[in-house]
Amino acid sequence: MTDASSPTDPIPPSDGAREHGQRDHIGATSPRRGRFPGFLTRGSLDVQSKLLVMLLAVSVLAALVVGAVGYLNGRDSLQAAALNQVTSLREARITELKRSFTQFTDTVVAQTRNASVIGATKAFESGWDELRNRPVSNADRQKVDDWYADTLVPQLDRASGGTADPQQFAPTSDPQAYLQARYTAPFTDYDEAIAQDDAGDGSAWSKAHAEYQPYFKQAVETVGYEDLLLMNTDGDVVYSAYSGADLGTNLDDGPYRESNLATGYRDALRLTTSDGFVVTDFQRYVPSLNVPTLWVMSPVGEDGKVIGVLAVQVPLALISAVMTGDQGWKADGLGDTGESYLVGDDRLMRSYPRQLLQHPAQYERDVVAAGTAPAVAKRQVQVKGSVLLQEVDTTPVSRALQGKTGTVIDSDYRGKEVLAAYAPLEVDGLRWVVVAQMDTSEAFAPVNTFARNLALALVGIIVLVSLLSLVLAQVFVRPIRRLQRAVNRVSAGELGVEVRTKAGDEIGDLGLAFNDMSRSLQVKQDLLDEQRRQNDSLLLTMMPEDVAKRYKQGDDTIAADHQDVAVVYADLIGFDDFAKGLSAEESLALVNDLWRSLDEAAGRYGIERVRTTRAGYLASCGLSVPRVDNVRRVVEWAEESQRVLERFNGQHGSRVGLRAGIDAGQVTSGLVGRASLVYDMWGDAVNLAYRVQGIAPSPGVYATQRVVDKLGDRDGIVDAGEVQTQSGPQRIWKLEQVQS
Repeated sequence: MTDASSPTDPIPPSDGAREHGQRDHIGATSPRRGRFPGFLTRGSLDVQSKLLVMLLAVSVLAALVVGAVGYLNGRDSLQAAALNQVTSLREARITELKRSFTQFTDTVVAQTRNASVIGATKAFESGWDELRNRPVSNADRQKVDDWYADTLVPQLDRASGGTADPQQFAPTSDPQAYLQARYTAPFTDYDEAIAQDDAGDGSAWSKAHAEYQPYFKQAVETVGYEDLLLMNTDGDVVYSAYSGADLGTNLDDGPYRESNLATGYRDALRLTTSDGFVVTDFQRYVPSLNVPTLWVMSPVGEDGKVIGVLAVQVPLALISAVMTGDQGWKADGLGDTGESYLVGDDRLMRSYPRQLLQHPAQYERDVVAAGTAPAVAKRQVQVKGSVLLQEVDTTPVSRALQGKTGTVIDSDYRGKEVLAAYAPLEVDGLRWVVVAQMDTSEAFAPVNTFARNLALALVGIIVLVSLLSLVLAQVFVRPIRRLQRAVNRVSAGELGVEVRTKAGDEIGDLGLAFNDMSRSLQVKQDLLDEQRRQNDSLLLTMMPEDVAKRYKQGDDTIAADHQDVAVVYADLIGFDDFAKGLSAEESLALVNDLWRSLDEAAGRYGIERVRTTRAGYLASCGLSVPRVDNVRRVVEWAEESQRVLERFNGQHGSRVGLRAGIDAGQVTSGLVGRASLVYDMWGDAVNLAYRVQGIAPSPGVYATQRVVDKLGDRDGIVDAGEVQTQSGPQRIWKLEQVQS
């Protein structure tokens, strides 16, 4: 607010002058008033155009709202149905996979308790021991080496895409070389090898092979094993149904000692009962040409003693048949994109994806676009499989590996948005993940079709409504134009104009209302006269009656001198800091509330407000009505104003103070200005009161010596310094509040 001013500066009247000037225009009529609202002006639309736009907007909006509600509800329903479908598929696949594994492992365990398997294990072990003492000819060794170099390694290189060294697979024992020379090397195809029962060498091992090979061959072909092996307790593979490269190898120190076959074999030996079994996770196995291989193993026992281990290679077709439903996706209600698949804890697939089986070229493009290495994608298409090749690092897999079960809409391994149901799968020690999914593009296809139909219907509605709106607009606008012509006649000064109309709708009611308006113009004129009288009353609230009378008479200069008038100028301290966080409207409203409270106090003490600004309040006592105790009344009003501010601070948590200056003496009052008049007061007493309130920065009531002398023996008067005036220094006193 204002802290100080020049001794000769008058109190700035600009704010009050503007305020009073605005009040002088109360009741004034704009030159444009009286024109009928809503008709065409330059740059705006006429009623007909607005009506046309309105009808179109309402129709289009209604269609859009109905379509949006239908679209969202349909999408939610389809989403719920699709998620229920993939969830059911997930549970069905888990149940079927567990059932298949249980059935498979039960079959393997039952085999180990079969007398033929027990007899075969003992017979092959005996034949193996006999071969330890039978020398191997150089011809046999060369035959085996040639088979590795000319048959196994080329096939392995083609299958794996690498380059293998034949020496790393070379036999490490005489029995291995002997058996592979007679049962492995003669054949280039495993189906030929399994068909041979007896090599005709007369050995005990060949005798056992001739006896038991038909049995194992039938078991392999009936159940669909990829291979069946027998190992003794020393780690030797003493029998292989297909007589592959692992025949005769040792799982403890041979070339396949790091394979899952060797790991599962060692775990199986540690089992304490022949009813137990071990299932290994998929791992690439060289004798199977590096194809991912899963083994089920169970110890072979006799009289409570483990005499060997039976290992069965689980066919990939078993898992694929379960996860693809024997490729009957559509029969399972999965449409063109639904599928289910397995993922291991290494985030690599354990089953075949649908798209790879049905559309390999598109599958390759999609997975490469989603981040799979082109060589890996190409390899999957070449081998027609993705086990241990395709990485699936997606949200469903991550959540399932954390042990969570649920559904989600997210991108899959192809980068396609899908509705997926996921769950962890714990089966026989394997930690896998089952995911069932369907592309959202297919799941929401009916909704998209509905959206297209809605768009076509919307276009038709717009055309139809446009034609209908043109006709209706003409009908609606015709009576309005008649009314417009009548309004123009009235605006030209013609009274008593009426339009031909009838009630029944809003336009008819408008015509009747216009006729009433035309007949009541004289009444309105009388009301204007009454308004002028009210303006006169308002004028009296802005200035004394004698001044107002002289002003209405047209006097150019209106002023009057007054003797012995008590003058007070009050200034708000700290309001700007309080109002920093407020808007302009909020700040002004609070100031107006303060002035209103001070005006009410002024009325009680006989104080006459001269004018106010946003910061200051100028008032007097004894100006219009002479009062003997005018000084006392002003001081009491100033103290009451301090209490008003204390209540304000308590209500708003502010620290606004009142700094008031009081003087008494001769003043002059009158109207100032021409275009915007303001009733003002000036003189030495006014100037000194203004300067007195600025003597100290802190709030309080400050008075001149003249005021203190009139107060008599009042308590709480403190010396506050002095100010210099044209007549010399003036002593200033601070009036402390006196407790009543």
